[in-house]
Amino acid sequence: MDQKEFRNSVLDILENNILSYWLTLRDPRGGFYGEVDGLGRIDPDAPRGVILNARIIWAFSAAWRVLKRPGYLDAATYAFRWFQSHFADPDYGGVFWSVSADGKPLDAKKQLYAQGFAIYGLSEYVAATGSREALDTAVQLFHTVERHFKDTENGGYIEALGRDFSPLEDMSLSASDLNCDKTMNSHLHILEAFASLYRVWPDPGLKQAVEDLLDIVCGKIMGPDGHLRLYFDRKWNVLPGGTSWGHDIETSWLALECAQALGDPAVVEKVMPAARKMGAAGNAGLGEDDGTEQWWAYAEAVVGNLWLWKYHGEAAALERAEKTYDFIRTRLVDRERGEWYWALLPNGEPDLGSPKAGFWKCPYHNSRMCLRVLLDYCQSEH
Repeated sequence: MDQKEFRNSVLDILENNILSYWLTLRDPRGGFYGEVDGLGRIDPDAPRGVILNARIIWAFSAAWRVLKRPGYLDAATYAFRWFQSHFADPDYGGVFWSVSADGKPLDAKKQLYAQGFAIYGLSEYVAATGSREALDTAVQLFHTVERHFKDTENGGYIEALGRDFSPLEDMSLSASDLNCDKTMNSHLHILEAFASLYRVWPDPGLKQAVEDLLDIVCGKIMGPDGHLRLYFDRKWNVLPGGTSWGHDIETSWLALECAQALGDPAVVEKVMPAARKMGAAGNAGLGEDDGTEQWWAYAEAVVGNLWLWKYHGEAAALERAEKTYDFIRTRLVDRERGEWYWALLPNGEPDLGSPKAGFWKCPYHNSRMCLRVLLDYCQSEH
């Protein structure tokens, strides 16, 4: 497809398939519903995860910044208010992992990954609104992470702590993740969060934290073959866990974007070779997803390949991005019910057994893909 067709298709999916769907999930009692099944049935009493809530804040704030639709800013503020009232821990600081539908703490542990996404969502809301309240909360969370999670001896950050930041026996991020001291996933997203915060709060200590995280991602987490290692002990010894091509391709562009956020050409130049290597590793595994074709990894492959084309001069990467987008458009987008399927099953049918919205199914990877296409490739008219 030509550039105009690409732009119009992406804009249509962003506004009429993704964001329009999430606007229907506003709970009149406050916040957004916590779960919708694969057939579109809302569970109004489902627990609510902080990751979902923070990503909703991010998605609507980012969409408003690009498209300037008032309804998007209203939705971001609606989510922000509920976040402030129910996810922020008033006693110990940090954010809860999950709360009930009426806002009472359920899982009060402090997961590094969750603190990161809270900072990420709040930072984008600050960029959209200039909210001092949101900035103060994001800065407090940054200091909380530095004070409680940072491993000053070995570098990096501890995966999870108890509500009062005491040691936690089970630090695993999800049922499918290894219980270990440090992970690729949490470090990637705390990097993303800190870089986003730096754009609205250019603090020297924060800049150093971003640089340190970039060194960790490119020097400890990325392996010699460009694939990211997933799990580590406290001293950064690699633990068994395989690879994730979706994270390889995601990190290839996110690490570079985080370096660019610092406004330091030397940092960008340092990250460039690793970014290209991770992109190649991700493309080598494109489609190898343990028998399923998961929505988020394909969204990241579109952006990753656009960045390989734009910043690394790989002409073939643009065609890969367009082909991957065509796969998403024709196979993963749910034209009937809205949003995207979680995955395609090995037989090629949509996975209707996994949530359409929930703890891990959020308007983040797909809305971000659309916005990045509009900003990085298409000549936006907004």
